[in-house]
Amino acid sequence: MARILIVDDSPTEIHVLKTILEKNGFETISATSGEQGIEVAKTERPDLILMDIVMPGLNGFQATRQLTKGTDTAAIPVIIVTTKDQKTDEMWGMRQGAKGYITKPAKEADLVSKINAALGAA
Repeated sequence: MARILIVDDSPTEIHVLKTILEKNGFETISATSGEQGIEVAKTERPDLILMDIVMPGLNGFQATRQLTKGTDTAAIPVIIVTTKDQKTDEMWGMRQGAKGYITKPAKEADLVSKINAALGAA
């Protein structure tokens, strides 16, 4: 069973993603900021990270860049899950090292499919 770290400052969004993931057989852990997400990723070593962009402090782009460039976290795939739906945001997210980009509200089939693809490629 893959462990997925959800990084989002919205308790509602964490709950929605957690419900979808657990229903599909994934184990979840969560963090409510970019900084906390990086710390949890280093200590818990999740199989994949779902990263929000708009958060106070370290935003999702910055956190993704740190995770994908960090020696101890570079192998963990990051999928960005955000309300930012501009093509430029998606391109920038992928340039930070993300393996996928999903706009909220995330559709269950799309989310699970992207997660499975990223885990298969990891």
